[in-house]
Amino acid sequence: MKPVSRLVRLGALACLVATAPAARATATAALPLAIHAETLHTAAGAPIHDGLVLVGRDGKIAYAGPAKDMVYTADHRVVHAQVVTPGLIDARATVGLSGLLNQPHDQDMLERSAAVQPELRALDAYNAQDPLVAWVRGFGVTTVNTGHAPGTLVSGQTMIVKTLGRESDEDVVNPAAMTAVSLGNAALNRSEGPAAAGGPKSPGTRAKAVAMLRAELIKAQEYARKREAKDESKRPARDLKIETFLRALDGSQPLLIHADRQLDILAALRLAKEFNLKIVLDGCADAHLVLDPIKASGFPVILHPTMARANEDAENLAMDTAAKLRAAGIPFAIESGYESYVPKTRVVLFEAAVAAGKGLGFDAALASITIDAAKILGIADRTGSLEKGKDADLALYDGDPFEYTSHCTGTVINGQLFEHAAN
Repeated sequence: MKPVSRLVRLGALACLVATAPAARATATAALPLAIHAETLHTAAGAPIHDGLVLVGRDGKIAYAGPAKDMVYTADHRVVHAQVVTPGLIDARATVGLSGLLNQPHDQDMLERSAAVQPELRALDAYNAQDPLVAWVRGFGVTTVNTGHAPGTLVSGQTMIVKTLGRESDEDVVNPAAMTAVSLGNAALNRSEGPAAAGGPKSPGTRAKAVAMLRAELIKAQEYARKREAKDESKRPARDLKIETFLRALDGSQPLLIHADRQLDILAALRLAKEFNLKIVLDGCADAHLVLDPIKASGFPVILHPTMARANEDAENLAMDTAAKLRAAGIPFAIESGYESYVPKTRVVLFEAAVAAGKGLGFDAALASITIDAAKILGIADRTGSLEKGKDADLALYDGDPFEYTSHCTGTVINGQLFEHAAN
């Protein structure tokens, strides 16, 4: 199989992703599965020709390797695919909060009543049964880091969830994965006129945005000290906003900082150093301009969608930035992201395909939406590669996954098979 072919035609596909009807999917009960692949990509080693994945009743992988080395019992349901990969992981999305109808009643990804609202939880707004969740599953996406969108200084917390489409509490992997922060135009209120008429509100400039974020972190430090007071009467009342920032300070819940321009990326790195924060850089259209500082920081990047619009803060984005990050040795994943301009949900499969054709190559592109994404999200012990004991999350294709004429014929999540048939 030639891993990257005719990718130049993928650019024309971007508009189709927005409007094409979702494939019908039929889910089977959790049965032992024997999945044969002409080519098996495990993301844990070299591709395997004539590969086999065995899935137990517990929804875990029992075996992933050459078919000739393994036999299985007659109670297994046998499935065949030309190409099998780990289930795809979207490292930054708003699916489940930005609903299919693109109307106010199903748009819960952004609360604009205040600039700083880290206490908002994606879990409390996630609609597991929104058709767009099933839509992305139909392309092999099994896990998403979804939640509040860029658009305010601190918009809320993301969650990591499987795309099973049951109830959010059943599908969730991590209910409070990261706190979403925005720097640059995504965080600013540029309105004019008196405040009473909806005029200037903070932050109105980049310096104000960073100062506000710094003030919140200092407030959290002071709150932590006061909570240690021996006299209980002097301890502060619980504050959900501050407690979220405390998790950022102790590193248990990283800040996911959206920053596209190089000055905003550098501001994020400066803030992380000042408060000893654990951060993940998001967007990073200008990443290729500041590779050395990003590399020196050790922080990973969740890179903007390859086919995002090159305008405003993202005017310098390039389709080969992923290849440059890889060449620099910077860990990264590719995201579907969020765009309010049109009602669509991107699919990371296509974003990675374009990056593959723009210098990243097949293996690294696949890793950016499987094992590398899992590592950045802290879930590589469960998913991201096809290895014994991990969750049985797989994507099945009838050809090269990055070729636009190929189809996802099935998706397996926690051992449950969804069979896809095009409308």
